[in-house]
Amino acid sequence: MYKNRQSEDVEDIIYGVRAVIEAIKANRPINKIFIQKGMNKELFYELKEELANKKYNLQFVPIHKLNRLTRKNHQGVVAQISPVEYQELSPIILKLVEAGEVPLVLILDRITDVRNFGAIARTAECHGVDAIVIPQKDSASITSDAIKTSAGALNKIPVCQVQDLSSIIHELKEFGVQIVAATEKTEKPVYNVDFTLPTAIVMGSEEDGVSHKILAEADEKAKIPMEGTIASLNVSVSAGIMLYECSRQRLTE
Repeated sequence: MYKNRQSEDVEDIIYGVRAVIEAIKANRPINKIFIQKGMNKELFYELKEELANKKYNLQFVPIHKLNRLTRKNHQGVVAQISPVEYQELSPIILKLVEAGEVPLVLILDRITDVRNFGAIARTAECHGVDAIVIPQKDSASITSDAIKTSAGALNKIPVCQVQDLSSIIHELKEFGVQIVAATEKTEKPVYNVDFTLPTAIVMGSEEDGVSHKILAEADEKAKIPMEGTIASLNVSVSAGIMLYECSRQRLTE
């Protein structure tokens, strides 16, 4: 069965084993699949067969979690469907390189607030970002709320959902794209980074910034100079400043 549920984080959902299996077979873009802990083994076996060798964000949850998502007969399975199709990053970068363009990618490392995600996407589209990359886990997904907050930008800008950010960073480096991490853990101001080069900007989580692993893999670390007494900026504001500096340099080159 199919349902659109109004909540703080609006998402289209599909419930019931057969409906979810058919969605998987049809390659519908799925954000998450919630499976009841200890669900009926016969039903789970059929679903497990369909999930074999496929990379989905699976969460095994107690039944009351599923009952909050829908009051209908979910049979222990609820899938959250993305309103837009996720895309592959490599073909996007390859096309840009072949056309002589200078790629600009935005990587969101554990940005979990859907409204921050939407606001960042809106700014990214305004500044000509070629693609946004998000991890499959520990990240806000594309939802109706995110699209609304982005003023529709998420319908225009490609979003690539990947299992591992490190792998995609290595892939970008092979294309000659520099990785620039926005962090306070550096003395280098953002305006001293050369954004006229092919670039992927990494924005970190609302709580603790870019992860240590991604920081270690970055080619450049850049901070936003501040003079006030508050320790940090909202991540969507920080993304806007980073992207503005990139646009400023590219427009004045």
